[in-house]
Amino acid sequence: MKVTLKIITVLFVSLLISCGGKEEKKEETFSYQKKESTEKKETPKAEATTAPASARIDLTNKGVGPITSLVLPAEIDQTMAAQGADIFKKMCTACHRDGKKFIGPAPNGVLERRTPEWVMNMILNPEEMVQKDPLAKDLLIEFNGSPMANQNLTEEEARAVVEYFRTLN
Repeated sequence: MKVTLKIITVLFVSLLISCGGKEEKKEETFSYQKKESTEKKETPKAEATTAPASARIDLTNKGVGPITSLVLPAEIDQTMAAQGADIFKKMCTACHRDGKKFIGPAPNGVLERRTPEWVMNMILNPEEMVQKDPLAKDLLIEFNGSPMANQNLTEEEARAVVEYFRTLN
């Protein structure tokens, strides 16, 4: 029994020694060479130069929702804008940052790119806007499928937020 145990131990040790020799380290490299396609794809120039949805200007689309008409006075209502700023800070800064892209687009200059009706409908009715409005669909894609949360704001609160947006450059 002792002899068998010694033989098994010697075989096991020699197996370990033979498998545990010096390894040659291979440097892993990655090479990607795109094969030329034999067929040519024609890309319309309009699609090739289309700006991202957040930068696209559309001042005709009113969106989908309860707001069909909204006329903004020439002068900004500072009281309403302050109320809107407070609402924005409480309800919207989880996804939107003043002056930069975050989870959602920056609100700066939004009224230069969208109608006030569209902005209010997006605030009040984001689920239906993302389903039916082509621009809202494009924004959803641009922002990695992160839909805007419905904060259940009233029309007055949404209007105050729009007034706050008027103060942002």
